[in-house]
Amino acid sequence: MSETLKVLIVDDERPARRDLTRILGKIEGFEKAGEAGDGLKAVEMIRAGAPDVVLLDIQMPGLDGFQVLGKLGETGDIPPVIFVTAYDRYAIRAFDVHAVDYILKPVDEDRLREALGRARDRAQGTAPRQELDELLRSVGALTQRVPVRRGSGVVMVDVQEILYACVSDGEVSIVTHELEGTSSRRSLDELQSELPAGMFMRVHRAYLANVYKIREIIPWENNSFRIRMGSDDGPVIPVSRANARELKRRLHL
Repeated sequence: MSETLKVLIVDDERPARRDLTRILGKIEGFEKAGEAGDGLKAVEMIRAGAPDVVLLDIQMPGLDGFQVLGKLGETGDIPPVIFVTAYDRYAIRAFDVHAVDYILKPVDEDRLREALGRARDRAQGTAPRQELDELLRSVGALTQRVPVRRGSGVVMVDVQEILYACVSDGEVSIVTHELEGTSSRRSLDELQSELPAGMFMRVHRAYLANVYKIREIIPWENNSFRIRMGSDDGPVIPVSRANARELKRRLHL
């Protein structure tokens, strides 16, 4: 059996550290080495404890995630790092500093297991070229854009800006904070097949939601619920009973 690797969890939000601890406990071959709530504490713990892998948030008080790596690089080797963050805009920079992987919150158990597998390969010096190719494709997905028709024109929209897509009268609409328009895709299934895996989920037969843009869970009739997208005054869309369980699993509810 493979050696158990020790994982340090670094995040300034206690609920996030708790969620990572819970998910990590389900993944064989890895155990928590400790946790830090800010960048300065993270540097201290990494230098003192030499964890095998670090799950590292980016936006933190004291030192952000990139500054943590900068400090560690001044004095010695840096363990394999997996960035875990709510923000996709740092993806390219993360791989510039040789991060093993980049995971968006809310964290999916299978996605973390995959990232930790890459970290094990990195730690053992056995990461294949295929893994690097897959990571580069995932970064490309985060910067992907899709065409949205508005009137007689077409706007190119970054996929991470999409709140949701819906279908009505045979027409697929795409909604962001700034605009609403139509897609040339004939169905939500066709649109979803072209979007980054894991970012979008079918929450209703007529709605496709960006999981990372869910702002609020709203209780509804018959023990069902709806979701508010994007902001406190953002649009509300339905969640079907058939999809409610999977969405709760994704959100760790």
